[in-house]
Amino acid sequence: MAAEIIRTGGCLCGSIRYTLRGDPYKSGLCHCTDCRQVTGSAFLAYADWRPEQFEYTGAVTTYRGRSFCPICGSRLFSLSERQIEIYIGTLDRVPSGITPIDEGWIIRREPWQHPIEAARQHEKDVAPAR
Repeated sequence: MAAEIIRTGGCLCGSIRYTLRGDPYKSGLCHCTDCRQVTGSAFLAYADWRPEQFEYTGAVTTYRGRSFCPICGSRLFSLSERQIEIYIGTLDRVPSGITPIDEGWIIRREPWQHPIEAARQHEKDVAPAR
């Protein structure tokens, strides 16, 4: 029997650490205005896990559902009752082994950025997982 995959991550200063058990059920890139502003980049790379697969230590500050470190400002994750959206850039191990399966808000994708070949392309929002 294969061992359960454990991934860890955290903020730049180390005040907040998290652990994820198992694989995400969804992953992707988002090019919407909110995600671009949150990252200061052309897109947000994310992966979603169920709450029971996630735990963290440290005190986060949350604004509009997005949690970040109040000391160094690293944006880490978005928490909800049904999912935890991790910002892939905060994972410790690179490469993470997570491939985007969805690409959302492609109408806002920069012209110099090519589509992720294997990912489903969504003009606007990605349909929620069930």
